[in-house]
Amino acid sequence: MKLQSLREEVLEANLELVRRGLVLFTFGNASGFDRASGLIVIKPSGVPYEQLAAGDMVITDLKGAIVEGKLRPSSDLATHQAIYAEFDGVQGVVHTHSRYATAWAQAGLDIPCLGTTHADYFHGPIPATRHMQPCEIEGEYEWNTGRVIIERFEDLDPLRVSAVLVAGHAPFCWGPTPTHAAHTAVIVEELAHMAFLTTTLRADVRGISDSLRNKHFSRKHGAKAYYGQINEPSG
Repeated sequence: MKLQSLREEVLEANLELVRRGLVLFTFGNASGFDRASGLIVIKPSGVPYEQLAAGDMVITDLKGAIVEGKLRPSSDLATHQAIYAEFDGVQGVVHTHSRYATAWAQAGLDIPCLGTTHADYFHGPIPATRHMQPCEIEGEYEWNTGRVIIERFEDLDPLRVSAVLVAGHAPFCWGPTPTHAAHTAVIVEELAHMAFLTTTLRADVRGISDSLRNKHFSRKHGAKAYYGQINEPSG
């Protein structure tokens, strides 16, 4: 992908977070990764969304060195770097502090798969990480945040469960493009809200059966998926 096109897509992914009410002020960030060149395009740090233009997006290499751009990259860059370096197939990452997903993160709880809406997008719960240790926080905090995410996915497929709740912090979402990652962030917030309402109504609610979960996930994402139209993104 040409970097200018990626810059424009990353800008649009960031603005989508605002349109969907997932960020306030300068909270959150979206990035894209061009695996061919090994370069990351990411939102600049602390710049109000209404002032952003494609040319403001900062380009760095996978080690965080600025390749192009006059502004400082997002302070969460190192977390994005860690995800791109570890999760093959991921080329877009989004971080928000959306209300309900962040509440689950602050509680340190997975978002359980309680119904088919959840299963349409995630093959199981949306996992929460462990709490970070003081040495991790006081050291390379953003990089260590990425490492805690990766640790949580030791036995999970990041392409089947494309989001995580960093305990005490907030959600990170990803996908094959920045557009997909922003879409996932919207879905995570909706599922977090649904799960909160469901568990409030019935604290002892049980998740859906494995067969129903598998059916709903596979009909949209499996090898024999039949939801939607050919060559069009599902939604």
